[in-house]
Amino acid sequence: MKPIRILVDSLADEDTLNAQMTNARDIMSRLDATRFHVSTFVVGKPDPKLVERPATRLIQLPQRRQTVRILKEFAWGRHDIVFYIKPSPAAKLYLGLRPRWLDRRVVIGLVESQSDLRNEPTVKSEQLHIWERTILRSDVLFSNSSSVKRSLEKEYGLGSEVVSTGVDTKFYTPAWDRTSNSRVRVLFVGALRPFKGPQLLLSAAAQLPGADFVIIGDGVMAAELEARAKGEGLVNVEFARGLKPIALREQYRRADIFLFPSRWEGSPKVILEAAACGLPVIARSDYRPETVVDGRTGYLGASDQELLDRLAELITSRERRAEMGRLSRAHSERFDWDGITRRWEDIFERLASRGGVRGA
Repeated sequence: MKPIRILVDSLADEDTLNAQMTNARDIMSRLDATRFHVSTFVVGKPDPKLVERPATRLIQLPQRRQTVRILKEFAWGRHDIVFYIKPSPAAKLYLGLRPRWLDRRVVIGLVESQSDLRNEPTVKSEQLHIWERTILRSDVLFSNSSSVKRSLEKEYGLGSEVVSTGVDTKFYTPAWDRTSNSRVRVLFVGALRPFKGPQLLLSAAAQLPGADFVIIGDGVMAAELEARAKGEGLVNVEFARGLKPIALREQYRRADIFLFPSRWEGSPKVILEAAACGLPVIARSDYRPETVVDGRTGYLGASDQELLDRLAELITSRERRAEMGRLSRAHSERFDWDGITRRWEDIFERLASRGGVRGA
């Protein structure tokens, strides 16, 4: 049997830290090279794991005016499956104009956030427009959590299959033998946008001066948060931006608690990374993340005050932090990318067979 040919609509650039693109690279690098030929795009220096992978084609894009080259690959590339389609001008043109009676390849879209985008103020109308005309026009949709699946059904009446986001549990590992911090270290990692809730860490820092708070990320709130911390004299808060994976892993390993107050999520990758590094996780119950088991691997809270109360509780109990951290690590192993990729392999086989496009 010839291998199934998959075009992954992503960038293979090593320095691209966007969560969806790193997810795509994690899946691509683990696909069985005897069964799956992979093509994807690259602008700068490619991820070494993909350079070394057999049956992989890296399509060089120019720094600017990439739409024509990507569209050409969508329309005339020799692919059985287009995977992880992105909300881009090229995808919009392809999905709007593709002659489905001739184009027998299967287009797979992934939904990785709640589908009520029109209710999120930071999502612009043009972003919603292109999302609806790309991702939602895919032949088959997958959600990365049960909460996202329900949201997609509620907002658009569309069904989807759930495949969780994964984590590399061989890379993200705990530092069980490290010396304990003299002060409890609370970590946040994520985009600095209002719905992510990084401002809650500043409130926590003011209320719990005996702990240290680390905010890692960048975004529209960066300057505002730093100015507030300085203005309120919060000497127990530090900021870092744009950390690469090795440096980020060290921050997870140095921390004692992971606090993620975001209200509007699917299956946040940072929760899994923190859990794999042995941290108890405190997150919101709004989107009911399967990656946190309330009361065992961390806590889920419905309000700012509930999150702060749970945080105060963990800060005062080293034993509870240690117990939850061990359970958190064990739970994260259920989401290891190796197992998640095996699921994707089964899905690709099934869809290629259904589409009648696999070579004999």
